[in-house]
Amino acid sequence: MPELSPRRRLLVLAICCMSLLIVSIDTTALNVSLPAMQRDLDASTSGLQWTIDAYTLVLASLLMLAGSTADRIGRKRVFMAGLVLFTIGSALCSVAPDLDSLIAFRMVQAVGGSMLNPVAMSIITNTFTDRRERARAIGVWGAVVGISMAAGPLVGGLLVDAVDWRAIFWVNLPVGLAALLLTLRYVPESRAPKARRLDPVGQFLVIALFGSLTYAIIEAPNAGFTAVLPFAIVALAALLGLLWYEPRRAEPLIDLRFFRSAPFSGATVIAIGAFAALGGFLFLSTLYLQNVRGLDALHAGLWMLPMATPMFLCAPLSGRLVGSRGPRLPLLIAGTAMTTSAAMFALLDAETSNVTLVLGYALFGVGFGFVNAPITNTAVSGMPRAQAGVAAAVASTSRQLGQTLGVAVVGAVLASGAGASSYKDTFVSAAGPGWWIITGCGLTVLSVGAVTSGPWARRTAERTAEKLESAEIRQASRVSA
Repeated sequence: MPELSPRRRLLVLAICCMSLLIVSIDTTALNVSLPAMQRDLDASTSGLQWTIDAYTLVLASLLMLAGSTADRIGRKRVFMAGLVLFTIGSALCSVAPDLDSLIAFRMVQAVGGSMLNPVAMSIITNTFTDRRERARAIGVWGAVVGISMAAGPLVGGLLVDAVDWRAIFWVNLPVGLAALLLTLRYVPESRAPKARRLDPVGQFLVIALFGSLTYAIIEAPNAGFTAVLPFAIVALAALLGLLWYEPRRAEPLIDLRFFRSAPFSGATVIAIGAFAALGGFLFLSTLYLQNVRGLDALHAGLWMLPMATPMFLCAPLSGRLVGSRGPRLPLLIAGTAMTTSAAMFALLDAETSNVTLVLGYALFGVGFGFVNAPITNTAVSGMPRAQAGVAAAVASTSRQLGQTLGVAVVGAVLASGAGASSYKDTFVSAAGPGWWIITGCGLTVLSVGAVTSGPWARRTAERTAEKLESAEIRQASRVSA
């Protein structure tokens, strides 16, 4: 990628953030519309889970393929293809005649989405080469999540009340088109110096692992353990297959050598835990506000503001802290705040005071605002720039897998506890175990963040980076010979 002027670099960052904005707004707005969608499409709890997880599942399965493909054939090209597919998928979702069609069209959206965020992060990594500048850029990237958290529920609630839940998908159309035209004009093409080969076996195993595991979790409360046992066995076999097959490839889909770095492994686990907490938090929260407290979609969206505002404010602060002091302090703040918030919600009931709710939402916003920058920065820092797309894709995959599992597990717990009763009668007691699971996710962020951000962890990252670079040099020498 050619050296860009400071103004051009900021423009590239803004364009990349536009892609994150439409993906994030789509998810947060859709959560607010779940009760309306449930009534309109006569959806069960598992049906609501699939409208969220069909998207995140496909996204998680294809992110690493998208990252390596972008490194190989060009990041700008793949990014533009993702914008086109995501926009088309959004248009199809807006006219879905039934739940099955909506789930299918959400999967089309996800194929496009898989080409957006990891590729955009790779573009940012290669645009901002200075460590401090890159940390600040990633902080801005994280702030966009806060903007989407504020705008998504509000826009979603307004559209649901004024028009219909289908109108939520209309928002993506003009933003997607604008991002496409700006990318064509201003984002320079870039690719890795050496193209990585496709890994169809690894890709198949990833899809089998994520798909089977998610299906087994979501459908277990309705179908029973015996019915989902074959899918659990497939998931286990796929995991073992990945662990056996990937190290034997010269250019694997998942380079397991990355995980020799304690910070990288920690960032992966933290991403899964943090986004599982977010997925479960949004899923339970929107159902609680509308089905238990009787709020309409717009007022339920307004309740997201106490969470979105600190998320927006804390994300750039976290980026600056990572750039100046490293990831440890932001991770400790994030883990503490998320754990405290989830524990507070585990004790709520239908009459919980508004002050307690505001405090709980604000604490979760602070925690999630601080967690994104250290995850992303740790995932790509120290890795060879030629593999920036793959490293960023692993981090993004961890996020989406975490959100998928969060919705699947928390939704399954809720369905098991609620049974055939109405949410208003049984929600508080049925959701209690789910809130404690989210509390455990916050504790994971806190404990893993503390362990993997110290001097020992940094030494493992340095050794891993040296070995990866040496391996690349040896491989390049063999190819040239």
